[in-house]
Amino acid sequence: MAQIKAIKRLSVNVYRLTVAAPEIAARHQPGQFIILRIDAAGERIPLTIADRNITAGTIDLIVQAVGKTTHQLVNLKTGEDILDLAGPLGLPTQIEKLGTVVMIGGGVGAAPLYPIAKGFKQIGNKVITILGARNKDLLVLPEEFAALSDELIIMTDDGSLGEKGLVTRALQKLIDQKIEIKKVVAIGPLIMMKFVAELAKKHQISIVVSLNSLMIDGTGMCGGCRVRVGGETQFTCVHGPEFDGQQVDFDTLLKRANTYKHEEQCRLEAYLKRGEHG
Repeated sequence: MAQIKAIKRLSVNVYRLTVAAPEIAARHQPGQFIILRIDAAGERIPLTIADRNITAGTIDLIVQAVGKTTHQLVNLKTGEDILDLAGPLGLPTQIEKLGTVVMIGGGVGAAPLYPIAKGFKQIGNKVITILGARNKDLLVLPEEFAALSDELIIMTDDGSLGEKGLVTRALQKLIDQKIEIKKVVAIGPLIMMKFVAELAKKHQISIVVSLNSLMIDGTGMCGGCRVRVGGETQFTCVHGPEFDGQQVDFDTLLKRANTYKHEEQCRLEAYLKRGEHG
């Protein structure tokens, strides 16, 4: 059992849950994730740890309510329990002192990006952060990134905050300014990471992406989270979740990501129809 200590709405359908998990908080490193199950009849879903408090023994999960389980999760109340919480899982981010690093977060992808950006900043790198969203109301953690970044660039599709356009436009501007970018870390929608990776490859810039492929057991046994990287099959849960963005087969991954879209939508509609969300 893991008790919810606090829950806060961050933006449209995005919530921050503070959960009691002292052993996970003590061992967690940037880039790692957990898998949770709300109750005995629930599915297992992976979520990245956005922050931790070792003293309080808590971890922060930032959740976007898009399916049945995530809707259930954000509708829990402070003091209620999550049945299972396994982690930390996956390989931690390789954080090293390089110089100038660019962090790119799309939508809720800013959540797992935050501890990574903090890690790079703490050891002396210059951190430039690019946050993107469809509009200003969908931005995640802009204040937190402003506090830790040497420069924060906000891009919105509709121009409601920051510059109008995609995150690739902001990255291209930095490249045009002849900034010596040592590494890009991009986390967000698959299509966003694909085009950021293509741009980085074009300019021979090292890029790391964090993948959110379909996952079940989190131990590499089920094979559900397989991805093609450098022409070889890898498993996101044990070989990732981070990979060399220039080597990822995004086209195949995009197709696999839509495998259960119909079933997911049906389950969500049935859940909302029953009124289980409150």
